[in-house]
Amino acid sequence: MIRMLLVDDQALIRAGFRALLDAEDDIEVVAEAADGLRGVALAARHVPDVVLLDIQMPVLDGIEATRRIAADPALAGVRVVILTNYGLDEYVFDALRAGAAGFLVKDTEPEDLLHGVRVAARGDALLSPAITRKLIDQYVSRPPGVNTDDALKVLTRREREVVALVARGLSNDEIAAHMVISPFTAKTHVSRAMIKTGARDRAQLVVLAYESGLITPRSGDAGQSGGAVGRSPT
Repeated sequence: MIRMLLVDDQALIRAGFRALLDAEDDIEVVAEAADGLRGVALAARHVPDVVLLDIQMPVLDGIEATRRIAADPALAGVRVVILTNYGLDEYVFDALRAGAAGFLVKDTEPEDLLHGVRVAARGDALLSPAITRKLIDQYVSRPPGVNTDDALKVLTRREREVVALVARGLSNDEIAAHMVISPFTAKTHVSRAMIKTGARDRAQLVVLAYESGLITPRSGDAGQSGGAVGRSPT
């Protein structure tokens, strides 16, 4: 059972999402909140698997709420999915930096929302290729807000290659085929890279790969090419 927390200041949107989610046999909405501060408190109380969190809210916005959830060791397994009205705005990348696992547009099709919740719950990055390419082009090429050099230094050459492939949007099976290794070994490399860099999930590995210059927007093949990014991995 996937346990959900809904955080949005619009009651009608929360009601619509709750009706859709509660109708599924494998999903349960355990709580909902109308502002970010209340959302953080409810996340600490219920420790849900996934938080659907609006970016623009009163009291505490979605970015700061995401940052507080991601910073709490007791909530390490909680995946935050950002809800946005526009598909891509200036706040989305900041939310990914803060620790969000991905984002969904509020008017997404119901089946896509349900798929997204399940993708996030199993720990994968919820970043659609088309929107993520645009996001990378517009925002990741900006000067990084954090020093990422030290994070890369702790990785082996093999792990750096895996991180680059994750940032290209490859699943574990695709990484395995590309590197001629088993899917289990690919998954192990990804997991070790996340542990060493302190990344919560694959979405943050994507951020790290671009911010550090490991791969760059529109790059060709530098051993790590910057092609389509962010397909939901398997």
